[in-house]
Amino acid sequence: MKHIFNPLTHLAGITQLAKWSALIIPPAILAGSASAFFLWSLDRVTQLRWEHAWLLFLLPLGGLSVGLLYHWFGRSAEGGTNLIMDEIHQPGGGVPTRMAPLVLIGTLVTHLFGGSAGREGTAVQMGGAISSWFGRMFHLEAPGMRVLLMSGVAAGFGSVFGTPLTDAIFAMEVLTVGRMKYDALIPVLIASAVGDLTCSAWGIKHAVYHIQFSDSNSALGLLHFNPLLVSKVVAAGIVFGLVSLVFSELAHWLQKLFKQYIPFPPLRPVIGGLIVIGGVYLLGTRDYLGIGVSNPDSGVVTILSAFQPDGAHTWSWLWKILFTCVTLGCGFKGGEVTPLFFIGATLGNTLAWLFNAPVDLFAGLGFIAVFAGATNTPLACTVMGVELFGGQNTIYFATACFLAYFFSGHSGIYLSQRVGVPKRHAKDLPPDMPLREAREFSRVLADAELSRLARSLESSGDKSEATAKADQTDGRKDGTDKPL
Repeated sequence: MKHIFNPLTHLAGITQLAKWSALIIPPAILAGSASAFFLWSLDRVTQLRWEHAWLLFLLPLGGLSVGLLYHWFGRSAEGGTNLIMDEIHQPGGGVPTRMAPLVLIGTLVTHLFGGSAGREGTAVQMGGAISSWFGRMFHLEAPGMRVLLMSGVAAGFGSVFGTPLTDAIFAMEVLTVGRMKYDALIPVLIASAVGDLTCSAWGIKHAVYHIQFSDSNSALGLLHFNPLLVSKVVAAGIVFGLVSLVFSELAHWLQKLFKQYIPFPPLRPVIGGLIVIGGVYLLGTRDYLGIGVSNPDSGVVTILSAFQPDGAHTWSWLWKILFTCVTLGCGFKGGEVTPLFFIGATLGNTLAWLFNAPVDLFAGLGFIAVFAGATNTPLACTVMGVELFGGQNTIYFATACFLAYFFSGHSGIYLSQRVGVPKRHAKDLPPDMPLREAREFSRVLADAELSRLARSLESSGDKSEATAKADQTDGRKDGTDKPL
């Protein structure tokens, strides 16, 4: 018994908790305050864009300013969220402090002139830069810096979305596909909660989403479970995963394309801005510009409107994919997650009509499941569904998120993720391979499988043809030998 209740052991645990709290709370407060200023500023520039439609025509000029800003001052910070993840996996040169003001300015310029982008990347990069600066001040070793950077990610997410439990899990789950380490469990929870509380203390309010659907025919009481509805959720989850795969791969492909054909980086967002303006006039709508959470004008497609019948058009999700991939692929700044919410919610609205299912439920499922597939974080996104919409539809949340995760394949918006537990080709994929390499490796394996299948079918065809010829020969022989 004395070993179980050893005072020195528990005192050491309390000391460690106090130490981490002292190290994590100050940068989490700074990250929450930075996010509060960012969200307040984002509301102001979005309001300006709504009031002055002509600002859209300055998007190429705004893109040039962002491109030059990073070309002159931000080359070491261009890695963004992927750089932070690389530093968590294998500490090296550190996260530059200048990343915070650069991404803040770049994101506000993007939204002021109408680029389609989000906000989570900005909050995470500010949180990571602040935490890295704090760690350098205290000369932390690599293990301590790793935990502090994870806490910075959690504080950034927690402050910008208002879902602290989700964001604590996300900060651990997003690093490695299929595997989560708990060494930073308490620090990231502290950081996420403190970041959220700090942002709220500054008076920042987050959007409120509602799912009114309630299944009176549930077989499991509070945990709703309807076999017919589950089958529809399964089908939707597969679609959500495939769409998240399309988004991720298109974003990476366009980024590569812009780099290949426009060698001078500041010119890329100029061309991208012109493409966005052309898209607006081609479609005849501005619904897919900016962050897309809400809009003062009625009839505009937004995330909030997608939870209502007829709140989105059939192809709203596809147009948002294209606008966002062009905006971020050419070099504008922001994040992918809020556009993923828009894509998922509007796609869910469309699938609800197609499957004759509850619109608000399927919009909510798409909201979290497309995010789960694009970031490879099914657990965090399931918890997000509970935090945002309540726990009565948890089974549906988990089903959609887990299936979207699986069907998104070895792809995602964060190429610095490591593949801890492969989704497929488990025997062939090397352990802890970065996602940027796993994507190519999986393609090679898939091509090899297709080649083997083609050869097998060809061989089977040859055998069938040979058998048929042999049968014909035998038939002729039989016919010749038969008596008249």
